[in-house]
Amino acid sequence: MENLFFSRKQIREGMDMKKFVTYLAMSAAVMGGASQIGTVQADAAEGEADLPFPDERMLNISHRGASGYAPEHTIAAYELGVEKKGDYIEVDLQMTKDGELIAMHDETVDRTTDGTGRVGEMTLEEIKQLDAGTWFNEQNPEMAKPEYAGLEVPTLREIFEHFGKSKHYYIETKSPDVYPGMEEKLNELLEEYKLTGVNGRSSNVIIQSFSQESLLKMNEINPDLPLVQLISRPDQEGTSRLDEIAEYAIGVGPSFSRIKQMEGGADYISKVREKGLLIHPYTVNTEEDMLLAMQWGITGVFTNYPDRFRQMLKDYNH
Repeated sequence: MENLFFSRKQIREGMDMKKFVTYLAMSAAVMGGASQIGTVQADAAEGEADLPFPDERMLNISHRGASGYAPEHTIAAYELGVEKKGDYIEVDLQMTKDGELIAMHDETVDRTTDGTGRVGEMTLEEIKQLDAGTWFNEQNPEMAKPEYAGLEVPTLREIFEHFGKSKHYYIETKSPDVYPGMEEKLNELLEEYKLTGVNGRSSNVIIQSFSQESLLKMNEINPDLPLVQLISRPDQEGTSRLDEIAEYAIGVGPSFSRIKQMEGGADYISKVREKGLLIHPYTVNTEEDMLLAMQWGITGVFTNYPDRFRQMLKDYNH
């Protein structure tokens, strides 16, 4: 099978952008999870995009796993993300006091475990003693399951061991300024599990961050990793950084709620596409927003409900 993914390095060296965009989105074909939508042409290589519908597969990214159904960033949530046909498992990274990369969104353990404290001030052994599932049962009784009680916080190594190379990972370096060496440790694990490389291995992973510095560091460590720049306030910065971002990243991940608040949300997405960038906004959970996302021409979404988005794609395509 032809390699479906290309690095930013390959693009800079002359890879046709339209081919890159199409093949990146077609990663879903490898996983068998995404559905086709749209028939409108998109030519990112020439800076032209006939929006609102891209002529490619949209990525369905399980936000912190299928976190609408199970405690976020647990093996159970990731398994459900795969079961419900998400194309990518999203993993937010924090780093423990003893240098272990774990899956957790916040810098503290307070919200998603029964413990308190900052991740960076706790050892892995201490974090492994925490209950990462009971809070979900208490807050979501309609989704509660007895087996969620007592779930552990997984390490990135455990996630790779559990799911292997057959799955795709969308990994965020969280608060990298708080955790010196996070990028090096991440790359070491990716290489150990053969998830990166010039021969298509990078098709297993995309790295995202709000920190431009962290992404540039990842690019320096391994130029073959696809990178996505997260943007919290697209409504404030608009398109001012897109040219700069296109120098090192394959796409952007803006807040969808902020895009909706913009006077020209659809125009913003159009301009992103015209720059040859993918756009994977977070977090798109309602059917109304999913439909709007498709109409505006984004190339993938982060969602707590990958099964819902998959069904919306199927219904829309028919």
